[in-house]
Amino acid sequence: MPLAEFNFGTLRYPWGDPRLKDFQDNLDRVNGLAQRSDGFVWMLDEDGMDAVQNDPEGPLSARPNTASTLSVWRDAKCLWQFVENTLHGRFMKRGAEWFKADDRGHLVIWEVADGHRPTVTEGMAQWRVLQAEGESAHLFGGRGLRERADALS
Repeated sequence: MPLAEFNFGTLRYPWGDPRLKDFQDNLDRVNGLAQRSDGFVWMLDEDGMDAVQNDPEGPLSARPNTASTLSVWRDAKCLWQFVENTLHGRFMKRGAEWFKADDRGHLVIWEVADGHRPTVTEGMAQWRVLQAEGESAHLFGGRGLRERADALS
């Protein structure tokens, strides 16, 4: 069953601030790498994500200055490979440069039906369930992703 992943965090500085230059300059590169990766299925495009992030009534309206990604992957092994063993992983290690320490690295992963394209509203709802109830067989975070990827290796 495919996996949806939604991650988000609050940037330390506003978009366009020179201290975010390296992060912003590489978003297309990292997203392009994801889209060319084995097991990649779909990603909410930049225009779609910008619309959600700037919607005053949307699911991220209480989170100004948020950076987020919403995508679907064939399985945990493919997603883990991209997250940890590509340029993405190197940028994740630099997250403290760009994201608020107490509001970064929020990740939720859940099973979706073939062909389903999740929404950010759905992702935030799944994240809230994960926070309230913890990981399950069908809903998990980074630790669960690694365990599932290892099981497929």
